Amino acid sequence: MIYLDYQATTPLAPEAFEAMVPWLRDHFANPHSPSRMGRAARAAVEVAREQVAQLLPPGGRVIFTSGATEALNWALKGTSGSLITIASEHAAVLDTARAEQARGRELTVLPVRPDGRIDLWVAHRVLGQGAGVLAAMLVNNEIGVIQPLPELVRAAKRHGTLVLCDAVQGYGRIAIPEECDLVAISAHKIHGPKGIGALWVRDGVSIEPLLHGGDQEGGRSGTLSPALCVGFGVAARLMGERYEADATHVERLWALATERLSGWTINGSAEHRYCGNLNVRRRGLDVARLMSDCRDVAFSAGSACASGSGRTSHVLKAIGLLDADARSSIRLGFGRYTTEANLRAGLDMIVAAADAQLMMA
Repeated sequence: MIYLDYQATTPLAPEAFEAMVPWLRDHFANPHSPSRMGRAARAAVEVAREQVAQLLPPGGRVIFTSGATEALNWALKGTSGSLITIASEHAAVLDTARAEQARGRELTVLPVRPDGRIDLWVAHRVLGQGAGVLAAMLVNNEIGVIQPLPELVRAAKRHGTLVLCDAVQGYGRIAIPEECDLVAISAHKIHGPKGIGALWVRDGVSIEPLLHGGDQEGGRSGTLSPALCVGFGVAARLMGERYEADATHVERLWALATERLSGWTINGSAEHRYCGNLNVRRRGLDVARLMSDCRDVAFSAGSACASGSGRTSHVLKAIGLLDADARSSIRLGFGRYTTEANLRAGLDMIVAAADAQLMMA
């Protein structure tokens, strides 16, 4: 199987796996227990917390969660005041924001231009009317577009608005503006394990708990898994250590992919984007059939969270695509463990299957 679905999840780094094994097999104590074994587990958790924090702004604390969805829900539900977000945000933000709207909070959803980026002039006008929280994604999970977040954050701070950054796809790859107040991240998008994420909270920012109980994380209740924390920490450390090598490798893969798919149209900005995400379309293509014809290649027709829903991608609709064009789009994701040979072979299969399908149409 050729794996080209890095936005859905990334392969677990071997170093993270090896670091986790002892905490799954031998050191099984509860990290919140006062026993000697418990204290050792707690120490491992704290090392991991510091490793994760190294790729985040200074002046805040990392609170481990079950994943980014919990972190985003907590950040939005634990704050107050009106909400502003963007039409191309992840469902974990949009659905939570709409749930808060149903409870009485005011919600404004900013449109995006055909390139997938917001119009800063419109954003400035809306922020100037006052808001409690702005929720914005650093790198879009479906089309890879990078929002002008530094400018957006500065505008929000001028008006006293808290900023929540969904950095799931960008953490360790794209700089996170230091002025953010809340940042949500996920381990399995950076070659760490599934089932753990984190919410970074700036010092002085307080949010109401989402989960009540033992308050193990100081605002978040629930027993932590030392193994998952350790895996997350090692994955974060590797992202820092391999930053330049990973970025160079991804740029080479992007060049290879865009050359091979020269007859396809890129969805979203080709300039302002993370190059490990390539979302393209070819008019008249039946993507469901394409995926069936390319069973040995793992790629996506959109967000993994919405796969199987039958709905047209809200992100592709937000950039103005008609349903027919949105449904003829595929997302290819690649990164650290993708070889050029595997990418080339996968692209050849996809292109051959698409050509054959359209010739018969």
